[in-house]
Amino acid sequence: MHALPHDHTGKRIKRLRLERHLTQRALSDLSQVPYSTLTKAEQGVIPTSPHVIASIARALRVDVATIQGQPYMTELRADELDVLIRPIREALDVYDLGADPDITPRPHALLNDDAEALLVSVRAGEIKSAAGQVAGLIQEITTAAHTADTTEGWLLLASTYRTAYDVATKLGFADLAAIALSRMDWAAHRGSDAVFGGMYRYMRALTYLREGQYRTGDRLVRMGLNILEQADSGHERDVVTGQLHLGAAVMAGRAHDGDRAEGHLNEAGRMAERTGEAVKVHWLSFGPTNVAVHRVSVAAELDEYGEAVSTGRTVNFPKDWPASRRSHHYAEYARALMWTGDLDTAYLHLLRSRKAAPQQARYHPTVRETYAGLEAAKRQLPDSFLSFGSWLGV
Repeated sequence: MHALPHDHTGKRIKRLRLERHLTQRALSDLSQVPYSTLTKAEQGVIPTSPHVIASIARALRVDVATIQGQPYMTELRADELDVLIRPIREALDVYDLGADPDITPRPHALLNDDAEALLVSVRAGEIKSAAGQVAGLIQEITTAAHTADTTEGWLLLASTYRTAYDVATKLGFADLAAIALSRMDWAAHRGSDAVFGGMYRYMRALTYLREGQYRTGDRLVRMGLNILEQADSGHERDVVTGQLHLGAAVMAGRAHDGDRAEGHLNEAGRMAERTGEAVKVHWLSFGPTNVAVHRVSVAAELDEYGEAVSTGRTVNFPKDWPASRRSHHYAEYARALMWTGDLDTAYLHLLRSRKAAPQQARYHPTVRETYAGLEAAKRQLPDSFLSFGSWLGV
């Protein structure tokens, strides 16, 4: 079995720590990460959890992505995805320049169909396809929105900015994702839609979740819930409200606040009883299944891995549940299984994550951290484990 990746997370933590002239003990005190956990993480003996990574990032005053090594440029170049990022940046830059005289947009119905198809592509894990098309569609819809100046046009533009956010997030470009989110909010304001305003706060809260800034993320969730109260009551508002509670539950879990996490999960569960499976409402995949999946995530964030594994056994996916969400769940479940010592089943779920949405799994930090943890365990795993690592680029 080959060695750990040349530049794994632990090595990056050590390098950043030494650059700041900190001892392991000093970084442990600053980050509130136990000394033994930090030393083992730096050595690559144990994988680093999202909570540990975020705590160390805050202490070192760097982005989480810096510690995780995102974006994974070598793999992006190999997959020819790196060349698709600049056009997206350029498309996001022209939001306030008005209609482009060189673009003649198609009718709204056709643009809406294409925007919906991109949302479906992202949920199917077809990131390269979505990344290749979203920039041109943003430019066309931008011109259409400025020309028509209708609520429908602005909300369609907001939806397409949301797809750019999804693509950037999945590929590890946090700065680009933040720009896409701000553009989404800008367009949603012009469409005067409270539901989109709530969705924007939800997605922005997730960016703070990833950075370990839980207090700010929680404030955004509460703001989003207040904004949704201004929306017309009904199915759509219930779905987005429930999804906000799920995001808040994961945030509370990562902050190791179990009581608050349980409260949000219970509220989301009540909403899900009302909405049923609402996979296609803004493609948030909200419903009883997503509540069950988030219970697994929250248990893992609380380091209650046995509970996460037990809960995960009860999850059954509807046939139309998006591949990207299944892939994400399999990756998180694999992490929980690894921490309980069930390495073979953990690896099986990494394979399931890849099978469900290969492009997404290749760039998913949890997949990489779990792979590193399985490798560090020094247990005999199938020969395919080596080829999986090669596929990841580690």
